[in-house]
Amino acid sequence: MHVQLMAAVTVDGKIARTPDHYPDWTGKADKRLYADITRKAGVMIMGSKTFDAIGRALPDRKTIVMTRNPNRRTPHPDLVFTADPPDKILGDLSSVGIQSVVLAGGATINTLFAEKGLIDEMILTISPLAFGAGISLFSHAVDIELALKHMDPIDANTVCLRYEVIRP
Repeated sequence: MHVQLMAAVTVDGKIARTPDHYPDWTGKADKRLYADITRKAGVMIMGSKTFDAIGRALPDRKTIVMTRNPNRRTPHPDLVFTADPPDKILGDLSSVGIQSVVLAGGATINTLFAEKGLIDEMILTISPLAFGAGISLFSHAVDIELALKHMDPIDANTVCLRYEVIRP
């Protein structure tokens, strides 16, 4: 299973100002890239705060929401709420032939996957903003070594950095 952590970050490394900060601060190019990569993978994994900030399941991909309240009801067939740990979620997806997923945050979920060594690639779009304070990519210290694979401008002021996670 290939796990891609994907996030838009400010130049000072923040993914949001607050837990309920709607992700409308990224540009159109970032949104297009996010849609392309998540549709290609076919599955997104995120936490409940990230899902609530987005407010809906996105079309053409399965959304798995990690939550302490997995009994949330939804009529959407491609939306799953679960309290399962990261390795169980990935195992279940692998057992049905899924080969790639996008980890879409937030900080707590990113950290859960990082602590288990389950992230293979990081795709970061650096937006031309600084929040000064806010939510970082991870909720607490992690130790991940990265190798830059690609650096591509996606519009006049935004760059996409793709890193491979180096395994010890």
